Amino acid sequence: MEHIAPNPWVALAYLASGILFILALRGLSSPSSSRKGNRFGMLGMLIAVVTTLITHEIASLPEILGALAIGGGIGWIIARRIAMTDMPQLVAAFHSLVGLAAVLVGWAAYLNPEAFGIAGTDGLINPVSRVELGLGIAIGAITFSGSIIAFLKLAGTMSGKPILLPMRHVINLGTLLGIIGLIGWFTQDQSLWVIATVTALAFLIGFLLIVPIGGADMPVVVSMLNSYSGWAAAAMGFTLHNTAMIITGALVGSSGAILSYIMCKAMNRGFLSVIAGGFGAVASNGDAAKTDRPWKRGSAEDAAFLLGEAEQVIIIPGYGMAVAQAQHVLREMGDQLKAKGVRVKYAIHPVAGRMPGHMNVLLAEANVPYDEVFELEDINGEFAQTDVAFIIGANDVVNPAAKTDKSSPIYGMPVFDVEKAKTIMFIKRSMGGVGYAGVDNDVFYMDQTMMLLADAKKMVEDIVKALQH
Repeated sequence: MEHIAPNPWVALAYLASGILFILALRGLSSPSSSRKGNRFGMLGMLIAVVTTLITHEIASLPEILGALAIGGGIGWIIARRIAMTDMPQLVAAFHSLVGLAAVLVGWAAYLNPEAFGIAGTDGLINPVSRVELGLGIAIGAITFSGSIIAFLKLAGTMSGKPILLPMRHVINLGTLLGIIGLIGWFTQDQSLWVIATVTALAFLIGFLLIVPIGGADMPVVVSMLNSYSGWAAAAMGFTLHNTAMIITGALVGSSGAILSYIMCKAMNRGFLSVIAGGFGAVASNGDAAKTDRPWKRGSAEDAAFLLGEAEQVIIIPGYGMAVAQAQHVLREMGDQLKAKGVRVKYAIHPVAGRMPGHMNVLLAEANVPYDEVFELEDINGEFAQTDVAFIIGANDVVNPAAKTDKSSPIYGMPVFDVEKAKTIMFIKRSMGGVGYAGVDNDVFYMDQTMMLLADAKKMVEDIVKALQH
């Protein structure tokens, strides 16, 4: 890859693309402006890619167009075929590709430093560039292998339960220190074995960090991997002397880290324990469901009657809704209730689902109006004035043990105050199961709770039919 002489217009183009990326993040902060944010992001990426192609003699025009056609075609097919319920594993898969790209670019720069402009007069890689190169490869490899494990867990190909290795924290810390030490050694000795060992250890620790994490903590994992991919891209930006990559990577890395911190607070997890890996391991050994306690079972007809007589209904969706693909029929139920004069609102917990914004994406796909969707802190005070709290596929995010039981693994996690509603309707498959935290939920046994035991989509379809009569 041969560099063409610097041009002030190039810096201006990269600056413009950076501004567009910032506007994209701003737009993506709200569902109502997300489409505009996506357009800003696409325009910024177009400017960055075109500028890079013009200013670097990378390949011939037919080769570039061929690569764009192949990659764009694969992306178009995936985007058309992927179901919204499978979006978390798709995001994890895309993160893995970003990490792998960073590793490949890093190795290309190592094998041919002159072409990347990082070689000194002696033909060796500049010491500063060796640090950038080593960090880029290491972070990229961690992102790749970690994202692959996350993908397998989210797709159900691999068990979502934590896989706890003996002395895992000691092994992780030792491996990480080994990587840092070798990158330091790489500044003095650029032998092949040094960078190869860094790559191998980074692939290994990416695997070790994600394997111990349970399915309930996957939203934070996806967010952290997103952050890692950004830092990998930023490191490669320094290696390639590409301002746009540095800006983009820093934006993705920092925004992903901030989001991870916010989600850790929402789950009562320590931020440093997320980076260490295995922070969700304690969640797998909770109590079994206490099904011998008295509880009330309701039917679709019972639910339809109470819903139709209500003044306000708050719907709390969770991962069970995503698995059942019940978002469309849920929106249909909401429309019918609104036609009867009922106020309908949707309450979204920060960690509901398997990735940040998972429930928001599903509700948007079902054309639920944005102004009916509320975050936890914006709606939690309304449950005391709510006739029906309608819980579909959620569990831990409505468990009062988070507020009352200091021995609970979810203690301290902000949850919805559904127990304050006049009536609670809880859709779940059976009374024999518990949430991912593995603890029983007192909401099941409250006097105002009606358990609707069935597949989420089938139950809501039956409620819709009953509302029509």
